[in-house]
Amino acid sequence: MEVKSAVSFVANELLENAMKFSDESSTYPIKIQLFLQHDNLSFFVANTINKDAVSSFQDYIQELLSSDPQEMYIHQVEKNVENDTESGLGYLTMVNDYMAKLGWKFETLEQEPSQTIVTTMVQLTI
Repeated sequence: MEVKSAVSFVANELLENAMKFSDESSTYPIKIQLFLQHDNLSFFVANTINKDAVSSFQDYIQELLSSDPQEMYIHQVEKNVENDTESGLGYLTMVNDYMAKLGWKFETLEQEPSQTIVTTMVQLTI
């Protein structure tokens, strides 16, 4: 039951983020893959991201990777209450509640106009 809950949460969160932050002008499809191995599940989601959002997303990733995830979660909840928003908790919940390992890959497709593809990887031990 716990694994089912984790899979549902992670898959939903990744797909929701990909849809929310995908570059609307791009025709590149959102791709989601799930791999089940002996003792872990790996999720991969690829989508375009607006050029103007790449830097701020990479800054967020750096903060996430270099901060204490529990402290960052509390800070984000407080920030959301102050600003009446509900964002920024998905990755933190994955790390704090499901002990997920996260990774990202950024690629630039050389076409006119150029597009940035971000692939997010989430790995869960089962």
